[in-house]
Amino acid sequence: MRAERGDSVGSAGPAGAGGNADSGDADSAGGRSRRFPSITRDTARPEGGGRTAPGDAPAPARQWPMLAVLAATAAGLLSTATGHPRAGCLMIGIALIAAAVLRRVLPSVGMLAVRSRFTDMVTYGLLGVAITLLALVMEPKPWLDIPFLESAVRFTVR
Repeated sequence: MRAERGDSVGSAGPAGAGGNADSGDADSAGGRSRRFPSITRDTARPEGGGRTAPGDAPAPARQWPMLAVLAATAAGLLSTATGHPRAGCLMIGIALIAAAVLRRVLPSVGMLAVRSRFTDMVTYGLLGVAITLLALVMEPKPWLDIPFLESAVRFTVR
């Protein structure tokens, strides 16, 4: 059955080498073929992936959601590099949670939109919560005490 499908769609026939007779007839008649193209020419933009500002605005103004998240993440990395790992990880985690909120609230977020809106929100949100929780249980003197965490780590590391 697979050979039949390949023969009918991409075989060289009356329309010429590599084409099919249906697509040539449909294009010449003014309509478009409803058949799925054999070569993908473009990818679809993610939902909400349009500009956040008019096209004549400078690039930073059009991409402010992504730049805000990147700036907060860079500040967190700088803070971690200068010897404040808890504060840095908290900044990074909060930046990712903010990215999830921006993705949910704004209709168009520019390059912050990578996948579908739901997938982006779940990905940014889960990563942000995980990094924030790791920052809260970081040694020394954790700000959040999870009772079973110490025994789980000892059982795993042994």
